[in-house]
Amino acid sequence: MSIMKSLSPRAMAAPESGIVEVVNYARGRDGLLPLWVGEGDLPTPDFISRAAMEALAAGETFYTWQRGIPELRRALSDYYARHFSARLPVEHFYVTGSGMQAIQICIHALTSPGDEFVYLTPAWPNIAAALEIAGARSVGVELQFEGGRWTVDLDRLESAITPKTRGIFINTPSNPTGWTATQKDLGDILALARKHDVWIMADEIYARYYFAGGRAASFLDVMEPDDKIVFVNSFSKNWSMTGWRVGWIVAPPEMGQVLENLIQYSTSGVAQFMQKGAVAALDLGDDFVAANIAKASRSRDILCDALIATNRVETLKPDGALYAFLKIDGVTDSRSAAIDIVDKTGVGLAPGAAFGAGGELFLRACFLRDPAQVAVAADRLCDYILSL
Repeated sequence: MSIMKSLSPRAMAAPESGIVEVVNYARGRDGLLPLWVGEGDLPTPDFISRAAMEALAAGETFYTWQRGIPELRRALSDYYARHFSARLPVEHFYVTGSGMQAIQICIHALTSPGDEFVYLTPAWPNIAAALEIAGARSVGVELQFEGGRWTVDLDRLESAITPKTRGIFINTPSNPTGWTATQKDLGDILALARKHDVWIMADEIYARYYFAGGRAASFLDVMEPDDKIVFVNSFSKNWSMTGWRVGWIVAPPEMGQVLENLIQYSTSGVAQFMQKGAVAALDLGDDFVAANIAKASRSRDILCDALIATNRVETLKPDGALYAFLKIDGVTDSRSAAIDIVDKTGVGLAPGAAFGAGGELFLRACFLRDPAQVAVAADRLCDYILSL
């Protein structure tokens, strides 16, 4: 008998990432311009790496606080005071081994097998997969797409809530669509959550990447202290730390022991020297983040202006996040198109089919790169599109 038949059905049902499939197909090719994954082209800045190396050299290699070292939790509290006008004591913050682990821990804290969790789609595929692996049911509600813009239909969102629903996952600004909720949108979604007594899991990882200036609207702008909201976030995008795998949760202090226990029985905490790098990111990194946002804005304009000018692409410049989500005339199979594009142009894109319902006809391009590189990628893509 095959050993595979003895594995957990939930593990066996975990889908292969449609993004990673294309990455693995073409990784390492000469002349490749990789716009397929959600990261920039800069390594972690020296002031962050140096802080981690100094802590490592000082012997900070022992077991540490499961909730996060006190310095990092204080730095997170100060960060939210600066950028979100939120005065949250350190008891609200919990350090995790990546934003992905923050999501997993919140799923385990909020759901039991058989429960449902509603989310907006197209969406980063990891949220639905993490719910299903945990034994919960992911319930996608499609965003509406018209004239290149994405919007949320509150009636459709409410109709997806059932007696089994435990919560709503909201990612804004959105990966992959760029949909960015207004403060009114968030207030309306919160009103639904209150009405049905369900949780909100808010993924605001791209809140700083808001191209109208400042930051995007946050549930912190509309919530009351007793609202049932947890926030998941990561150091990956703002500070070029994707490979560090450090994230955090913002949650009611009453949940503290539960979250600590879940961290204990998964990773037992993030390495202390890595947390020292994260402290430096928060305390010293505002200028670096501002430069990253400015670069993303320039590259967004270069890529989207070129693609829209072909008159063969349906999209608009996204209000937030790091992605152009492209609907190309004649493309009906985004997976095949992504393979064909990387073979013929050397530009790596993510297939929209990887992002679930509503994404099948789209391709995603991450524009957090050198504008000169993005201009080359745009030229190659435009030549390809015009040849179809």
